[in-house]
Amino acid sequence: MLKAIIFDFDYTLGDSTNGIILSVNYALGKIGFSIKEEKEIKRTIGLSLKNTYTALTRKSNEEEAELFARYFKEKADLVMVENTELYSDVKEVLRNLKSEGYKIGIVTTKFHYRIEQILKRFNALDLVDLIVGAEDVNIEKPNPEGLLWVVGNLQLEKDNILYVGDSLVDAKTAENAQVKFAGVLTGTTRRDELNLYKNVYIGEHIKDVYYFIKSNSEV
Repeated sequence: MLKAIIFDFDYTLGDSTNGIILSVNYALGKIGFSIKEEKEIKRTIGLSLKNTYTALTRKSNEEEAELFARYFKEKADLVMVENTELYSDVKEVLRNLKSEGYKIGIVTTKFHYRIEQILKRFNALDLVDLIVGAEDVNIEKPNPEGLLWVVGNLQLEKDNILYVGDSLVDAKTAENAQVKFAGVLTGTTRRDELNLYKNVYIGEHIKDVYYFIKSNSEV
């Protein structure tokens, strides 16, 4: 029986594309790379900053990856919150889930403090019980550390938790943590790609997942 619904953030609860593009291209420029097109950057959204660096530069220089992450954060601190939007049904869905007794969490590669800032901007921080961000874990998704911390913190069984995300990284994270996964198609990952991983449901957007939960709480 489901008792907690845990969400990814980017392309699941909200869209930070503009802020991410500004921050990625700023960081790339600072370490000597040319800027990237929106389409290429969007494919990396949801990856850790280290993996974003590798995907965009085709390099694996640890020192350079650390510089990229530092410059990304420097720019993101200035532009990310104002360049992020929650999807239209998110507050309604979170409010409904809480009123129905579910614990609500976010496990994301975004920084914990950034998620708090974004939720505060949209008066939604009180709708979330716990947040696990990049600075809260030793190894980011698809490593299951963040989700497993949620399991322990909420003192629930793995079968009581549903992780909702938009990407293959999210699906792999749920698989690695051995928790149920539901996918949304508001990101750049197609249904057939998500279906390569075990899932209980794939919907167009978060409200579809909510209706699935309402009708399948014993899933």
